Amino acid sequence: MRVLAAMSGGVDSAVAAALAVEAGHDVVGVHMALSRNRDQFRTGSRGCCSIEDAGDARRAADVLGIPYYVWDLSERFEDTVVADFLSEYEAGRTPNPCVRCNEHIKFEALLDKATALGFDAVATGHYARIETREVALPDGGRRTVRELHRSPNDAKDQSYVLAVAGPDRLARAMFPLGGFASKDEVRAEAARRGLSVSAKPDSYDICFVADGDTRGFLQSRLGSRPGEVVDVSGEVVGEHDGAYAFTVGQRRGLALGRPAADGKARYVVDVQPATNTVVVGPAELLSVDRIAGEKALWFDGVLPAAPAAQAELPPSVELPPSAELPSSVELPSSVEPVETPADVVPDPDGWFDAEVQVRAHGAPVPARVRSAARLGDAYGDGVPEGARPASDVDGADLSAPAMEIELTGAPLRGVAAGQSLVVYRGTRVLGQATVARAWRAPASRQVVSPTDRVR
Repeated sequence: MRVLAAMSGGVDSAVAAALAVEAGHDVVGVHMALSRNRDQFRTGSRGCCSIEDAGDARRAADVLGIPYYVWDLSERFEDTVVADFLSEYEAGRTPNPCVRCNEHIKFEALLDKATALGFDAVATGHYARIETREVALPDGGRRTVRELHRSPNDAKDQSYVLAVAGPDRLARAMFPLGGFASKDEVRAEAARRGLSVSAKPDSYDICFVADGDTRGFLQSRLGSRPGEVVDVSGEVVGEHDGAYAFTVGQRRGLALGRPAADGKARYVVDVQPATNTVVVGPAELLSVDRIAGEKALWFDGVLPAAPAAQAELPPSVELPPSAELPSSVELPSSVEPVETPADVVPDPDGWFDAEVQVRAHGAPVPARVRSAARLGDAYGDGVPEGARPASDVDGADLSAPAMEIELTGAPLRGVAAGQSLVVYRGTRVLGQATVARAWRAPASRQVVSPTDRVR
């Protein structure tokens, strides 16, 4: 296959490109220039896609003996990822820019350009696996579906941020690092191949906020907007320079003028952009047990909308073969074969059991999940009396496909509108949505009444 290797300048993407070459593919390396500031440099391990990273990617491509190009996607990055980051915070939501980068840049702009140039797939250094299996068709036939699974490297698993790409785009993706159980093994592979990035520090924080000061970045773009910090009774307890700089669950940086009457810590429990108000309250108000997600998508082979007797599988799609690891790469013995679950079959009311994850490195929690035709229908008549949304932002697309989630274990804390929500069964990704609303768990509902200011 003709494979375009996305080379960030780090060790992961360099080894991914090397494995694609060793597997016999015709590989071309591309570095995405995402910053409009051509003089941008790293600050230690902060940031990525800098001028230094472009040089590291070129040296890796030279060692591998593959063609190398730099594609300027900075305007697209600014207009999608950065613009979304600013508008979401301004609307009181909490975005994940890595999710949006995968959605709009790596698996849209880059993938579409690669396809137009005749490449069969894009290889990246993400830690995730793509598995294929056969499923039965209603007519008795069988077809192959392609699934996204977690990496065996729990600490680095990136299936959460990849789920937004959906099944169609991931059908043209390759993740050669999917079988590695640790970053040390990847670094060892890089060193064995003579790649100078083998000891390069990992990048972290938001790539376009290289100094790590997210609040400062937001203020530089959105300006100072002084407002009030109030408690759940409406009493003013502090001031701020912009409600956009706060997120649900935040404890630090509140600069409250007076302590709570009970002496306990207070957290951000709501951000109200219409009034430029930040609401704080006790930790109990952060626990939610119901969530509605907007812009829901489901992966191939998942049948969430109806019982099996009424469901129809989508038509067959011809997919490129998965990338095979070269025989010279020895995988650790701790990697277990994938156990693929049966197709998801809901109960008569459309619910099925799964696990949900709302943070990139958060733990999945057990839940019941149901598809909804539109966000306006999600929990339209199924919310317990007295339960008001703990997170509910004006401007959500009420006509977008949605999903409903009922947590069946412990409640989740600090769920904020704008977060990505991924549905799993075991290691397999079933679907993804963006949190639009979350309702407080019963214990939390006893703290405030429906007439309180907190939504």
